[in-house]
Amino acid sequence: MDRLPLLISVPHAGLAVPSEVAHLNGLTPKEIAEDGDEGAREIYAILENRVAHFVTTDLARAFVDLNRAEDDIRKDGVVKTHTCWDVPIYLTPLTPNLIEMLLERYHRPYHRRLTVLAGADLLLGLDCHTMAAQGPPVGPDPGRARPQVCIGDGNGACRRDWAESLVDCFRKQFPGEVTLNQPFSGGYITRHHSKEMPWVQVELSRGPFASAAQKGAWVLAALTAWVNEVRGREQFVASQVARGAEDCL
Repeated sequence: MDRLPLLISVPHAGLAVPSEVAHLNGLTPKEIAEDGDEGAREIYAILENRVAHFVTTDLARAFVDLNRAEDDIRKDGVVKTHTCWDVPIYLTPLTPNLIEMLLERYHRPYHRRLTVLAGADLLLGLDCHTMAAQGPPVGPDPGRARPQVCIGDGNGACRRDWAESLVDCFRKQFPGEVTLNQPFSGGYITRHHSKEMPWVQVELSRGPFASAAQKGAWVLAALTAWVNEVRGREQFVASQVARGAEDCL
């Protein structure tokens, strides 16, 4: 079976505490899980052997957020001081040297891998996440109900018509609301790596409307339909160009 020409990134599915800061960690395992993308590993696992490239990590988001820029020093930034639920992470503040070590060992290698894997033979990169069913305190929509799926095109990280057709493909699979750029338009991975190839961000609600396996099956079906649609459209355009060239002879 041919693999879909997609590059999948799942940066927030891990639960591991970096050994460099384990002695300073003040979070419980439950708090670490709640700060990450719960269910993401189970949902997106179905894609690993069905796409060209699949990149993920065991690292917990609470300690290094791979979907943040290196210079993002907010408390919910790249090396966070608080979880997205506003819980302090460390027993004492990290030193600048320790922060630099975390960036060098975890953040930069992940992004170098995405850059290396980007290629002309791929249609799209997708940065895949799960989101709380209601916005957390540090989100753009605190306390508000969220859609089942949010596709974010980074306001230019991907062709708008591609993003809209991707939304349509997800709407045909998921029973609930699917939005474009609401509440998320795309994070650092989507925007930064769009200079190498088109990218979108995919956010799935952690609401209990379906099992993780079912959500994953719907995602695979939506992506397969989208790839087939784009390939069909490109073949049609190519045939029209060829016909026009023949007419000019």
